Amino acid sequence: MSELVQIVDSLENKISKLLHKMELLQQANSKLENELLALKNDRDQVVDSVAEWQEKYNSLKLANSMLGSNTNKTEAKLKINTLIRELDHCIAQLAE
Repeated sequence: MSELVQIVDSLENKISKLLHKMELLQQANSKLENELLALKNDRDQVVDSVAEWQEKYNSLKLANSMLGSNTNKTEAKLKINTLIRELDHCIAQLAE
């Protein structure tokens, strides 16, 4: 009978240790999930910032080419043509 009690005590100890390890792992997992979420938010902010700066850069390039710079004149002409086509389309829709 004492062997049975020792086996049960041993199992209780092992279960207790496993439960403690499981709790520690759940805490570590929660911490890692929070870090992942923070990193995703940081990445999203960086992507938004890059897109904003890219848009500003393109606007400056266009403005520079419209001011007489020879480097981007073709690009400026294409942009103007696109804007004119969009205006024509809007006027056509208003006329209907």
